[in-house]
Amino acid sequence: MKRLLVIGIGAGDPDHLTLQAAKAIAATDVFFIVDKGEAKHELIELRHELIKEHGRPPYRIAEARDPERDRTTPAYTDAVADWRSRRALACETLIAEELGENQTGAFLVWGDPGVYDSTLAIVEEILDRGNVSFDYEVIPGISAVAALTARHRTSLTQVGRPVHLTTGRRLAEDGPTADDTVVMLDAHSSYIGLDDYTIYWGAYLGTSDELLVSGPVTEVGDRIRELRASARTRKGWIMDTYLLRRTPRPRQD
Repeated sequence: MKRLLVIGIGAGDPDHLTLQAAKAIAATDVFFIVDKGEAKHELIELRHELIKEHGRPPYRIAEARDPERDRTTPAYTDAVADWRSRRALACETLIAEELGENQTGAFLVWGDPGVYDSTLAIVEEILDRGNVSFDYEVIPGISAVAALTARHRTSLTQVGRPVHLTTGRRLAEDGPTADDTVVMLDAHSSYIGLDDYTIYWGAYLGTSDELLVSGPVTEVGDRIRELRASARTRKGWIMDTYLLRRTPRPRQD
């Protein structure tokens, strides 16, 4: 039986790698890398560095090109489903052709595999098609959410109060649904106008390009929007996350 590891490697700092993840990398025969192109080549380089440091030769690296995804269509869910299926086919080919029986293969996943990442859904889709069989295990990683709150030295939760994890698209549609809301994948600065909130924002967390801003939305919202646009233009990509926390109202005695 082929064995597959889905390994969370953290938000960007090589030191985010857990001992469990380092041991999993050392146990891997074939590493599968899906290349997202020149703009995001830094993400591939970090994976190569982690493999070189923690992998045990003889290992192999097998790469596939990530399918193009339509990011302009209003049919967002359908576009993601189509892209995910095409990516699953590419990953299925890698597993079928590059991983031998009784060997261990691995995908190194940015952050944590369970937080807004498609790898687990892709693995299940491959198994459901039945063209290749394998057993798999998930190794958790330090998520961007954990890295964000640590860098801002703030707690993710408050006593007895819920936290909502969502996307920028849903925040724009629904607004905040809790006093504490973590937002990922927000390309349109959906926090603008939420004047009752304090924002803790971070981009490229754990890397040398890390950006951090915090404060009332009314004071720092425009600055974050400008920083984000400038950084994305400079690097060609951006990964950012933020926590919105409702500002306590002054007590009226």
